[in-house]
Amino acid sequence: MLKFESVAMRYADGTQALGGVSLQVPAGQFCVVLGSSGAGKSTLLRMANGLVKPTQGTVQVEGVRIAADSLSRIRPRIGMIHQQFNLVLRSTVAQNVLAGALPGMPTWRALLGLFSDVARRKACELVESVGLQEQHLLRRVSELSGGQQQRVGIARAFMLDPPLVLADEPVASLDPRTSHDVLALLRTQARERGTTVLCSLHQIELACEFADRIVALRHGEVVFDGAPGAFDPTVFDAIYGRAPAAAAPGRPEVHGTEPEAVLPLHTGVLELAP
Repeated sequence: MLKFESVAMRYADGTQALGGVSLQVPAGQFCVVLGSSGAGKSTLLRMANGLVKPTQGTVQVEGVRIAADSLSRIRPRIGMIHQQFNLVLRSTVAQNVLAGALPGMPTWRALLGLFSDVARRKACELVESVGLQEQHLLRRVSELSGGQQQRVGIARAFMLDPPLVLADEPVASLDPRTSHDVLALLRTQARERGTTVLCSLHQIELACEFADRIVALRHGEVVFDGAPGAFDPTVFDAIYGRAPAAAAPGRPEVHGTEPEAVLPLHTGVLELAP
């Protein structure tokens, strides 16, 4: 489904963000990329939708290589969920969710905002499915809480039923309880549709709870690739350079600020006027 083949990224100043990473994520898998800041997580995700071009290696989505001449075909097949939500705060929830349909529309219709009735119904269904209510549809996004805004972001990402969703630190700006709820919602939405998810996180406990598979990076290299149950203090040490004291297998404790402290995590057809 998603294939990274010996991808590397080295910037002009010599900084290496990724060094020859090879990775295959099969269809329907919820794969979490774990690591500290600067480990290369965001670079890897951005390569998957063509926002970063590797200096070495290739990336394929559904057998199609990510390149300048394939982006227009590939991007409608990829949903994005962002750390800072990337919503238009002055626009309504409905408008933000409908924006997820833009990559699949002709340019002239997109510029005029001419969404089909099918798209409008789909937006309403998605708003309901992520736990928001009918009254939220015409509410400005700026009036919502952070958790509600990320629910809007998830609804937007699924507007075109993409086979792949990339979630770049989707809960980094949320409190622990809301983080748990948002990841539970993302996993539910993905499983209902058979969607592949590549999600970067800092929080070890959330990764162990929600991932089918964890891929851990350190200094741009893969240092762990396996099931959450195999994640133990030895793996923690390989990722962060030290093992936490008295950590239980599969659920290591985290002390201090390296990595972020982690704490334990939830989530209608409505009518939308044109």
